[in-house]
Amino acid sequence: MKRANMNQEALDQQAMNQKNVSQAIHYVNQDHINQNGTALVTDIPPTAVTIPVGDTLDKTTLLTSLARACDFPSHFSHNWDSAWDCLTDSEVVHLTLDLTVVKRINTEDFNVFKSIIEDAYRDFGKPQLWIIVPSEDEV
Repeated sequence: MKRANMNQEALDQQAMNQKNVSQAIHYVNQDHINQNGTALVTDIPPTAVTIPVGDTLDKTTLLTSLARACDFPSHFSHNWDSAWDCLTDSEVVHLTLDLTVVKRINTEDFNVFKSIIEDAYRDFGKPQLWIIVPSEDEV
């Protein structure tokens, strides 16, 4: 009986971690954004820091833009581990990333970036990321 309780506790913890990770990243359809950039339906916090990107999304762009947006310290090493360290030390709680202008995405780099957000959220409860995606008819 004791072993069954331990297994259930492990399953409960795993479910809680999965729930927490799913709360780290939110997708917002461009149709839910006003012309002035404010959310219509989804609650993007007004204090959310925007990660500016151009038409290409890759590791270099993400790291450079994230460092500028979150005012990372000068010792930031422009690698994923350093980004996680600086992000979790940062006061930034909410981030937005607008993909509506992006024409090319390095999927591997983008997935690593999202996993950093999820890991940081699971361990520290921040940041949360709102990703603005193109409307259905633009895809």
